[in-house]
Amino acid sequence: MVRTWKAGRFELTYSHGKPLIMGIVNVTPDSFSDGGSFFNTLKAIDHARQLIESGANILDIGGESTRPGAKGVDADEEWKRVGDVLKELMTWNVPLSIDTMKTKVMARAVDLGVDILNDVNGFREPGAEAVLAQSNAGAVVMHMQGEPRTMQNSPEYTNVVSDVEAFLNRRIVALEKQGVQSNRMLVDPGFGFGKTLQHNLDLIKATALFSTLGAGVLVGVSRKRMIAELTGQTDPGLRTAGSVAAATFAAQHGAAVLRVHDVRETVEALKVAFALNQ
Repeated sequence: MVRTWKAGRFELTYSHGKPLIMGIVNVTPDSFSDGGSFFNTLKAIDHARQLIESGANILDIGGESTRPGAKGVDADEEWKRVGDVLKELMTWNVPLSIDTMKTKVMARAVDLGVDILNDVNGFREPGAEAVLAQSNAGAVVMHMQGEPRTMQNSPEYTNVVSDVEAFLNRRIVALEKQGVQSNRMLVDPGFGFGKTLQHNLDLIKATALFSTLGAGVLVGVSRKRMIAELTGQTDPGLRTAGSVAAATFAAQHGAAVLRVHDVRETVEALKVAFALNQ
């Protein structure tokens, strides 16, 4: 069944086994995945172009690292990093997402016309719900236990799947009360955000379950520590194969969007997997 995600200027469609691909552009000096390789407006724009040419359907631009232990930056510094990149990409007629948990950055992105607000904090900062509700942007509502600087310090759950499901359901209900329709939302279980390896495995195996919440599911495990723990690859740049395997599993279990670094490899793997499943 084909489903639609309303996101700003676009109505994006996806179906079982054919998710949308969100390519990652980190405009930060301390990204875990690329070591700050794109911490420069021109380099970030060039990388974004490569992602689109490789098959990305959406571009996700972030100006603050949320890796475990990362230091935060203020909203003005975050916007300084991403503003010019967003302004250029807005001319490309490509679905554009801002990866931020700051209301002030969300508001500036909405004013610019950005299509998607991707919030690792689940729109819990004061004013975030209102910014989303007063826009026509799509939303990615993520679960995070704690905050980036401390979230990996012995995370615990009664039952990780039911706890995360309950949180995401509460956030959907809260946003709907503000006037945000469910067809504008995706949910993200928040892999690596306050989770152990076993928590992450339990959550990705529950992709189909999260799809029943009334919003599509975004899965973002690309190059994360869980891949290193499973493969032994300590260098994030060598985690492509493991990341693609996890993305393929998620697609086969109903993921709406895959947020990835390695776009071409993921797109090609999904084409083969989809053909074999027909």
